[in-house]
Amino acid sequence: MQSSRHSSKEGDPTFQAKSRSTGEVLRRVAVYLRPYKAMAAANIGCALLSLACSMAFPQLTQLIVNDVVNGQSGHYLWPVIGLVAAFFFRDLFNSLRLLVNNTFEQNVIYDMRREVYARLQRLPVGYFDQRASGDLMTRVIEDVNSVERVLIDGTEQGTIAILSIIGFGLILFLKNPAVAAISLIPIPILTVGAMWYTLTAHRRYRAQRQAASAMNALLMDNLQGIRQIKAFNRQNHEDDRFAKRADELRQGTLGIMRVWALYSPVMNFATSLGTGLVLWYGGSLVAAHKMNVGELVAFLLYLALFYDPITKLHGLNQMIQAARAAGERVFDILDATEERRASAGVLAQPVRGEVRYENVGFSYGPERITLKNISLHAAPGEKIALVGPTGSGKSTLVNLLPAFYESTSGRITIDGQDITGIMLDSLREHISVVSQEAFLFNGTVRENILYGKLDATEEQLLAAARAANCHEFITRLPDGYNSHVGERGVKLSVGEKQRVSIARALLKNAPILILDEATASVDTATEKLIQEALERLMANRTSFVIAHRLSTIRNADQILVLRHGEIIERGNHEELLAQDGLYAKLARIQNTTFIEESFEKIGAVE
Repeated sequence: MQSSRHSSKEGDPTFQAKSRSTGEVLRRVAVYLRPYKAMAAANIGCALLSLACSMAFPQLTQLIVNDVVNGQSGHYLWPVIGLVAAFFFRDLFNSLRLLVNNTFEQNVIYDMRREVYARLQRLPVGYFDQRASGDLMTRVIEDVNSVERVLIDGTEQGTIAILSIIGFGLILFLKNPAVAAISLIPIPILTVGAMWYTLTAHRRYRAQRQAASAMNALLMDNLQGIRQIKAFNRQNHEDDRFAKRADELRQGTLGIMRVWALYSPVMNFATSLGTGLVLWYGGSLVAAHKMNVGELVAFLLYLALFYDPITKLHGLNQMIQAARAAGERVFDILDATEERRASAGVLAQPVRGEVRYENVGFSYGPERITLKNISLHAAPGEKIALVGPTGSGKSTLVNLLPAFYESTSGRITIDGQDITGIMLDSLREHISVVSQEAFLFNGTVRENILYGKLDATEEQLLAAARAANCHEFITRLPDGYNSHVGERGVKLSVGEKQRVSIARALLKNAPILILDEATASVDTATEKLIQEALERLMANRTSFVIAHRLSTIRNADQILVLRHGEIIERGNHEELLAQDGLYAKLARIQNTTFIEESFEKIGAVE
């Protein structure tokens, strides 16, 4: 993944998700309920049973109050016992609900997060070029949690709240229609308030999620670049940048809280107004002996139970708006176009490694044409070297072979098969890549080498390590092959990381090799060890080598000189010297400098 310094636009390391309606988000989220219908039913069932027990409380209270008022102190023992029993079973069912709910919740989070991560693994490399790693992490971790809340809590709370409003509303009208009608006076206020909040909340939640992603993207970027920050003494600069992002998140969160601080109390006041009106009107009925005290108390308790789910619906509305903003970001990943899936089969076995590029072109857009009419032929086992100034298209050319990017014109074949008709798994299984900047996962040395072949035997592992000239230094590590290398292999030197990555490629044993040579940043002794390992790696393999020193490519079968996305010279070392062209000039001036630097000296880079 790319860091936020490679974001789609300056100052905004996150990628704006497509806007989606609340209904669309909820419909798509509901799909994740299907495998757990029994749990969903049990969850709602326990909530309903708990609610049913609560419904007995006001009626039993009415009996107790009337007995006390009438001086019948010995008659309310059984209502009290019933009240205690109702409370016990209410809390028992609530406890069961929580157990089911938590299991349900974690299962759904697991399913959704795994699906999002699986989709990320199947997206093209270009997708990650445009998005910050921290932003994607926020979507996989935080946004999935926000979406899940409306899925589980929202479903349960919404269902129970609606049923409670209907049930308690019917009870209120059965007990006293006139007083019940009075209690409904605040409903228009609650309705208007809910509509206003729903229509205005989404943009605030969306801005808040965007700010959270921007802050996380910067944090990840800085953690990965901590050595550069310290080397350039830019701690204060990065403090200011992080403070700005954190303040944007603070302001976004406060914006939500300020509105909620107004909305929630107003809604609560509206329900309190209804309670006050009932007390006023119901009190007058008690004074006129048209209602007894116990009935009024029971009515008020039922009224509280009637208003409580209305309040919860307002909270649910807040949850839905937050989930909508998060859901847009999650579904942005799930809706992204995957790498192409060829309908044809696999590479014919055995793979010989004959590679052809036929008039291949590639561009990132109309104004970014990177390769033009590239044609080449690599016979099985040949070593093809690519040289040229920075930006000439060398890396793009080799990245087209494993289909990290798709060519925009022409075709590429392996053993005569067009790679667009080959399944990506089969294609990449037969290509090894050793990058210039060796990447190691945060695990052990053993785990990193075995990444080339997960089921390799111990003998195969050791043979690959010895061939890569890394067995000796590995055995000197504190825990040998079980030593942890740290994030991105930080506990190893550049040369050690490179040799481990070569061992990984040797263990994979693919017939085609892409090698972005990386011997320039190491000392002479280490360079010799790496070069020996590379020679063993390239033996009997069709190899594409992006060269940084002429000394490493003199024995190449073909040397292709690229400039501005075109092959301007081709041949072996002696043939190119005889042509007395750009390569010959490069060879005359290069000693220990990089090829790119030599191109600059002869004016090949504009």
